[in-house]
Amino acid sequence: MERIGIQPGKSRINTNSYATKKTISQGLFDVALLTANASQLKHTLTLGDKSRFYLLMVILIGASILLQVLVGIIFIYLGYHNIEHEQRQKRLNNLNNITTILVFIITVINVFISGFGINNQTNNSIDYD
Repeated sequence: MERIGIQPGKSRINTNSYATKKTISQGLFDVALLTANASQLKHTLTLGDKSRFYLLMVILIGASILLQVLVGIIFIYLGYHNIEHEQRQKRLNNLNNITTILVFIITVINVFISGFGINNQTNNSIDYD
């Protein structure tokens, strides 16, 4: 199948370059979220046991940071390899799918972090029985 104006075997888009740029931009978003989580962890640890949700917050933020580091490592691996190399495409595609699932999990964790987060921690003097 030949497209008009495109020579056979040539593509308008360099898929490897596109995938690399996509991976780098996702990594930059990961760095921004990692920075926010580190700040939240510092604040939570500063409050200490005064917070009603102290242990939950430490666990959630720690899990988020751990998963972000894992996703970052996978992003580096994906960015390093050529997606046009046919022997690696299946493995790279599977890793890309795994990172998508991990990013979704990180998002859900951070929704819970926001829900139990800093605003609720400072309001711990009200106890509803």
